[in-house]
Amino acid sequence: MHEHEHDHGHDHGHSHSHEVDDVTAVAADTSVPDHDLTPAELSRRGLLRAAGISGAAVAGMAGMRGVTPAMAAPAAAPARGGKPGPAAPRHWLAGDHHIHTQYSSDGQYRVIDQAQHAAAYGLDWLVITDHGGATHARIGVDLVNPDIKAAREELPGTLIFQGLEWNIPAAEHGTVFVAPGPNEVAVLKQFENAYDGSVKGASGSSPANEALAVAGVQWLGQQVDRKRVADALFLANHPARNGIDSPHEIRAWRDADPRIAIGFEGAPGHQAAGLPKGYGPGSARGYYGNAPGAASFAGYPPESYRTWGGFDWMTATVGGLWDSLLAEGKPWSITANSDSHVNWTDTSRRPDGSGSEQFNRDGRYGDPVYAGRINLDAGDFWPGFYSRTHVGAASRDYRAVMRGMRDGRIWVDHGGLVKSVDVTVRSTGGRGRDRNASETLGGTLLASRGSRLELVVRITAQDVPNWSQFVPSLNRVDVVRGRVETPSRSADRDRFTAPDTKVVAQTDTSGRTGTYTLTYDLGRAEEPFYVRLRGTDGNRSQPGYLGAAVDPAGPQIDVVGDADPWVDLWFYTNPIWVVPTR
Repeated sequence: MHEHEHDHGHDHGHSHSHEVDDVTAVAADTSVPDHDLTPAELSRRGLLRAAGISGAAVAGMAGMRGVTPAMAAPAAAPARGGKPGPAAPRHWLAGDHHIHTQYSSDGQYRVIDQAQHAAAYGLDWLVITDHGGATHARIGVDLVNPDIKAAREELPGTLIFQGLEWNIPAAEHGTVFVAPGPNEVAVLKQFENAYDGSVKGASGSSPANEALAVAGVQWLGQQVDRKRVADALFLANHPARNGIDSPHEIRAWRDADPRIAIGFEGAPGHQAAGLPKGYGPGSARGYYGNAPGAASFAGYPPESYRTWGGFDWMTATVGGLWDSLLAEGKPWSITANSDSHVNWTDTSRRPDGSGSEQFNRDGRYGDPVYAGRINLDAGDFWPGFYSRTHVGAASRDYRAVMRGMRDGRIWVDHGGLVKSVDVTVRSTGGRGRDRNASETLGGTLLASRGSRLELVVRITAQDVPNWSQFVPSLNRVDVVRGRVETPSRSADRDRFTAPDTKVVAQTDTSGRTGTYTLTYDLGRAEEPFYVRLRGTDGNRSQPGYLGAAVDPAGPQIDVVGDADPWVDLWFYTNPIWVVPTR
């Protein structure tokens, strides 16, 4: 791969095909509802929507032979009734989808406390995700809603979603949230009472409990289809922390309804937990300090129970589990968030007498009070203080944020490492309307077979201090590339490697300021593949878990009790897929 830099802009085109087969013709017929389509036709419809191709346009095209159903899936079909065809983002909105309040059994803060801090630390959107469980399902989900509505009124420039942290049956936790509307409480409450592993006594690992989790994802999709809520999303939280999110369970959630199950935390919260004793908790970064248990997936190695550069092992390992999902040509996004419960250096506490008895009775703790001391034992940061999930949205509103997340328009960073990252894959020298076509994060570029391909990365270096009062320096950018192959029906659903995926380019960006562009030659469009990016301050690197030939300088495994998050900063982007067409 060749790389060079330049400072001019680039075009944003759309990609098209030139033939129509029977699957495409049926998928393009808008008179046929989604639920009447075969899986192949449904995934093809998603690809047409993402490419902005209408049924009328299909009638004049010559086919899409060579594009497999699996490759259609990166452009997952939007919720029914949504606007088809994602466009290039007009806004990059930073947010956090994993935040707790006094309505969580281990939380402390008011909704307005979390929302005000999130806004002050630069977030555009946030999701309140109090823990699911018997008390929350009984009254907590109802009680928090007025506080969320009041915070929306108080902070009209901040988008505040109501959600919950789902105890996924047979697995870990996950964020579930819905678009604001008259039924937001009713849908969340019904979901929690029917599908929460704790509420239903379905936490143990069993086929029946795994099936209940799948049914929960499907039920959320049904609520969107029935227009009870305008939209709903699910993302798995801290997936490798306890080793109980097996690869086949993750695939089952994704395949249950790709509109709803869209990804997992690439980096968990609790990033202050690894600060050494004396000025921090002296624990494991992300509270990833565990070991295999009776319910853990046996194939996961001991190293998977630690973070790597603050990121979950499933994401941090090039050629690992995340890449094994992407290599199937199906969407699966990553996020980064705070998982804020009780925050490092805060000076508040719960009031006297506000313990578990009160919580179980009232569904909440009392409002926090001044503690008279600094809390150096807490492992969390305020929302926006350290972790950010950037979502490309067409407008600044709730539905647009959810649509941007579903479309995979996401990149994440820690510690304000960079100001912005814009990523595009474009074809040069294609035929007809394919000439100079391009796609951005989460998209699928349909490129004429044999056309030249370029990866264009436009970075704006950080030039203001972060919330730890220094200006971070992006010192290296890595390009990760992997081949896409449609898995056979007999493929191992518990595989967690992608043997063809590796780091194909590393660029020293130390000392660069302002906005600059890196351009990489991706060769010719001959087979389906994807590319994604990773960047770092370069302070802590080692060969990746799968070896130097796959990843010569990836993140280091974090040391329990000595993992200062501020000296180990990374950004990651979602992928862009490329599909050759005839």
